[in-house]
Amino acid sequence: MNIPEKFLHYLWKHRLFSEAELFTQSGDQVEVIQVGQHNPDAGPDFQNARIRIGTTIWVGNVEIHIHASDWYHHGHGHDKAYDNVVLQVVLNNNQPVRRTNNELIPTAELLFDNELFMHYRQLLENESWIPCEKKLPEVDRSIIDFWLSRLTIERLEHKSHEIEQSLRESQNNWESAFYRKLARNFGFKVNAEPFELLARSLPLKHLTRHKDNLFQLEALFFGQAGFLQQKRLDDPYHMKLFDEYLYLRKKFQLKPIEKHLWRFARLRPVNFPTVRIAQFCALMHRSDRLFSNILEKRQIRELKHLLDVEPSSYWHTHYGFHKTSTRKIKRLGSEAFQNLIINTLVPFLFVYGIKQNIPSYKERALDLLLELDPEKNSIIRRWSALGIDAPNAYHSQALLELKNNYCNHRRCLDCQIGNHILMRHDRKEQSP
Repeated sequence: MNIPEKFLHYLWKHRLFSEAELFTQSGDQVEVIQVGQHNPDAGPDFQNARIRIGTTIWVGNVEIHIHASDWYHHGHGHDKAYDNVVLQVVLNNNQPVRRTNNELIPTAELLFDNELFMHYRQLLENESWIPCEKKLPEVDRSIIDFWLSRLTIERLEHKSHEIEQSLRESQNNWESAFYRKLARNFGFKVNAEPFELLARSLPLKHLTRHKDNLFQLEALFFGQAGFLQQKRLDDPYHMKLFDEYLYLRKKFQLKPIEKHLWRFARLRPVNFPTVRIAQFCALMHRSDRLFSNILEKRQIRELKHLLDVEPSSYWHTHYGFHKTSTRKIKRLGSEAFQNLIINTLVPFLFVYGIKQNIPSYKERALDLLLELDPEKNSIIRRWSALGIDAPNAYHSQALLELKNNYCNHRRCLDCQIGNHILMRHDRKEQSP
């Protein structure tokens, strides 16, 4: 059987092996007092374990391999970080292994119920939408709810890493980091990358000098976005923006991004990047120190009022330059508002609470997710068809995390639902 090493990690972590048959190569019986803490990062696999070998109790690390010889294949034989390994656990003890000082490391072969691996392999090879689709109805809802609560936090932690990187790039300037993230999310997946490039090409410090003038903001943003490379003689407003941008570009020594980066295909006109840029200009014009303002807002209706902006009058009759359209005031829709709250405001509040050691901001971030309606997309609809409904954004975010970062990658061993299904089988096998 082609058994992956992570399956052995799973067996060790949950003690799903035959402890009575655990012996070192020299014949000493091994008693596992504590398996240790699983280490997903570099270094030994389990840290601070307590192991009795013969009559001696050892406290240290446990390293797990398929073959004992992997100790050398992975370079541990010359790495002092592994000198505190008190036990190597393997499937095949094919070679003695030693620390850097040449001391022999006790090695034990792991024996387990092969049926457990067969059930795990069935999950991996299942081609259903999620591996446990047929087994999911057997899982107690309290287990699912507990896991989903953890996944909401995990999803926020993943988003936090991106924000922390942005903070480092902006020398811990919260306003600048928030400006870049907000710009990216104004692109709503399809145009997220060019929107972020646009924000990076136009530092916030330049905007603050012209924020009171919406026309100049539009000249800066549309010029940097590549829409003012040539003067349109058939569009007076475009001509004015073009002339203003030439002055501002020279003033700030700006270099625009390429126009071809923006995508219009298969988008509803109201979602065209030109409309989104105009809305973003209106938001920058209306709000001074936007992130600081958000920190002061405690209710969703206050946040919605803050983001409820309309672009300049030109955009009431245009979706792009030159061609006119039926008059329509192009405010952000409810779906766009929710997207910005979930993907920008909530993660920033969460990180701010951590960085400033103010738990109330973390709590407010979670409260916002509980107050918002769940996202409406194909993933959430499929979960609902399987009997797992999302009453709010707190749960829909967890279900997105579960599908995208666990089910899609067949990480059943890392999933509490998958663990429950596998261990339920193990308990059945052990029952008389």
